[in-house]
Amino acid sequence: MRIGELSKRSGVSPRSLRYYEEQGLLTSSRSDAGQRHYSDAAVQRVSLIQQLFDAGMSSRVIATVLPCVDVPGDLGVAEETFTAMMRERDRIDADIAHLIETRDALDVLIRANSRHRAELSTAPKPVARSA
Repeated sequence: MRIGELSKRSGVSPRSLRYYEEQGLLTSSRSDAGQRHYSDAAVQRVSLIQQLFDAGMSSRVIATVLPCVDVPGDLGVAEETFTAMMRERDRIDADIAHLIETRDALDVLIRANSRHRAELSTAPKPVARSA
């Protein structure tokens, strides 16, 4: 199938499909006219690539995980894939911890601003002097 058909069947834009190819995540053959042609299995592969992106993986990490699909019976590849996925999970955990720290720092500022607003709302209004 051509790129437009793969795009329709997978729900992924042609631009993204070209990017997947540039990153080595997806392959196609070329016609004499230079048009990309994909196998029917490409739809399932694109779906897997999307799942991996949704899991927070970068294209670089996805490239290290996909060999597990391409060579499913290789224990070494399966171990490398497991290690890559665990490394990504650890990275996400660190990002979450950082976000929690950032949120807590913002909460301190919000509380300070709330106190300040409360003080301003109860403070006597200055009396305007006539000139």
